[in-house]
Amino acid sequence: MSDTTLPSGAPSPLRGPNLHQKPHASISVAFLMVLAAGIGYAVHGFVTDLQRVDQPPLAIGAFLLLGLALLIALGFEFVNGFHDTANAVATVIYTHSMPPVLAVLWSGAFNFLGVLLSSGAVAYSVITLLPVELILQVGSSAGYAMIFALLIAAIIWNLGTWALGLPNSSSHALIGSVIGVGLANQLMAPKGQATSGVDWAQALGVLQALLFSPVMGFILAALLLLFLKHAVRNRRLFAPADPNHPPPLWIRGLLILTCTAVSFAHGGNDGQKGMGLIMLILIGAVPTAYALNRTMPDETTPAFVETTRRAEAILQSHADGNHPASAEEARRMVGEALRTKDLNRPELYGALAVLSADIVRGVQNYGAIKHIPAEATSNMRNDMYLAADAIRLLPKAGADLPDAEAQALKSYQEALNAGTRFIPDWVKFSVAVALGLGTMVGWRRIVITVGERIGKQHLAYAQGASAEMVAAGTIGLAEVYGLPVSTTHILSSGVAGTMAANGSGLQWKTVRNMAMAWVLTLPAAITLAGVLYYILRHLF
Repeated sequence: MSDTTLPSGAPSPLRGPNLHQKPHASISVAFLMVLAAGIGYAVHGFVTDLQRVDQPPLAIGAFLLLGLALLIALGFEFVNGFHDTANAVATVIYTHSMPPVLAVLWSGAFNFLGVLLSSGAVAYSVITLLPVELILQVGSSAGYAMIFALLIAAIIWNLGTWALGLPNSSSHALIGSVIGVGLANQLMAPKGQATSGVDWAQALGVLQALLFSPVMGFILAALLLLFLKHAVRNRRLFAPADPNHPPPLWIRGLLILTCTAVSFAHGGNDGQKGMGLIMLILIGAVPTAYALNRTMPDETTPAFVETTRRAEAILQSHADGNHPASAEEARRMVGEALRTKDLNRPELYGALAVLSADIVRGVQNYGAIKHIPAEATSNMRNDMYLAADAIRLLPKAGADLPDAEAQALKSYQEALNAGTRFIPDWVKFSVAVALGLGTMVGWRRIVITVGERIGKQHLAYAQGASAEMVAAGTIGLAEVYGLPVSTTHILSSGVAGTMAANGSGLQWKTVRNMAMAWVLTLPAAITLAGVLYYILRHLF
């Protein structure tokens, strides 16, 4: 067979980037060093936390169960890294703005920084979807079954879609797994026993963000590209990237900047989901050290007492003289109301007032949250969680309070959350390492899909910049509002939007497969998690 000879002076055909370039041996050494540093820092942080509260050594069985749960949670973040962040590097790789290995290392570094510098607003948003009784008893067999089921289900679905090279949302899979556990828990409840099941109002809010963001990614990226076409007259920016000539310096800088922004935003948003689940695991295994925020200084106690007393007076005013006889009865009433969602009634206001009085009395007796002894920690944390969750749900249950009262109760809810919702530095660092290192492994399948198989032509410079600017802005805005969104869905739909706007054409087989994965993720994750929860409940 003879080789085809190009005519003299004809340009060489376009070729894709070299995705099989082997990294230098020093990179592998650095990878292992970072992994060792992450493990070492996590162990040191965990041991220090236990020593701070004089926690006796854990039993071997409990220690192994804790280690396995943490390993699976960090495994989810690792898979999240190589599954989701491949989208961020596809644009710079296929526009030849950065070599593949350098792009992956760069993205991993900024995923790492994104996790470390995240606000923490998203970390507990997924947890609020879980059944109340499982959160309060997270250290029980049912609690561990919940954690294992939802994490393993999300990992299985992520690995399956990755093997097929389909961009899929880790957030979508995790939310589906949470819903599956909630439904299974409700179906498994003994006859006549109320369970909270799934908080559908909260779930719908999260699902709306997950479903709405890809549509916005498609539309906004397409509109941005059309704007650039009118504003920038350089036609070369809208043609498939030419590997024989480097991109203009300014467009290369823009593409690297947008890749950096997407990687940083992805780390900040997606990394927090793993943090929240790890905190649930730690609260269940070692409540003495992690059930309450013992990093709060003593100086915050007077403000907490004042905020609680103000909220207590408001709750008393709406109780119409209905008060339970004891804090134990109040605790039972609030828990029951959260399970049945029957919150807006005088008896519940009275129960909340009694429960709040008991909380503030305990904090005052011990002087500060960090001084609460081990034997009282779990009860205090559960009481604070019950009160905060009930107050959060009051407006959704029909409570129409004056603005001043609503604001005072919101301040009280935030004070309660500050006492129970926190993330130690070593947890952040561990998740950052898992997500950052995951970015550097297994990225090729998704990169090829985004770079070659969504449109009929390879990415143009302006298309990559438009899709990533929209993705970075959307993800960053979602973190401000504490909403979990999907980097994968936003960016891949943004690329599709630019292909449509640029007239490049879409490969409908890929688009259909992506849409199918998008549609099937929820039912598949719900089913997987529900079945796993049923099996694990019986095993545990």
